Amino acid sequence: MTDAQSFYGRWARVYDWIANAPGVTAWRDRTVEALALAPGDTVVEMGCGTGANVPHLRERVGPAGGVVGIDVTREMLDRAGERRRRTGEGVHYVQADASRPPVRAADAVLATFVAGIFEDPAAAVDAWCDCVAPGGRVALLNFQRSPSALAAPLNLAFEGFVRLSAPGTRLSTRSHASAFERRVRAARERLTARTVDRRYETLTGGYLGLLSGTVP
Repeated sequence: MTDAQSFYGRWARVYDWIANAPGVTAWRDRTVEALALAPGDTVVEMGCGTGANVPHLRERVGPAGGVVGIDVTREMLDRAGERRRRTGEGVHYVQADASRPPVRAADAVLATFVAGIFEDPAAAVDAWCDCVAPGGRVALLNFQRSPSALAAPLNLAFEGFVRLSAPGTRLSTRSHASAFERRVRAARERLTARTVDRRYETLTGGYLGLLSGTVP
């Protein structure tokens, strides 16, 4: 078992509570919109966690579509399977490494809050783009520091969040936040290089960055 599996396995219940905190729904709706899904599409979520995005994705693809959630941590997937709105016909969960997804020819790929945890985020984005059919979209949603001058106290909270949410590191909080940001930047740069019709926007006062693009 990897450090990540052990860490997220222990904290699956708390993670699920945070993932469904008040106010988060608006982020998820906007992110799903960026995928431009149509009824009947198949969408894959990389690092799906406890499946909090699944109801939003199911609503867009409809009963004829499919939602595949990939996560390396069994406890996360088990938690997803306990929620009625995150299961049912057309929903499939797969325990696998999201940086090497066992899927092909999907209509869209979603990755929320996971790009910053991979050692090689650019390679992960390559794998995600490779499993999307031409014309499909890929969307990345990630936490980031806010550029606002008034945001300094909350930026410190961001550094603490990154430290707590990234297992297996001995770096200082500030050093790890910087490493996290480098990885997110690398993921965004690779998605920019691999896609067309790109869109970028910030949410929640600049603390979230949403980048999406179409695979040619």
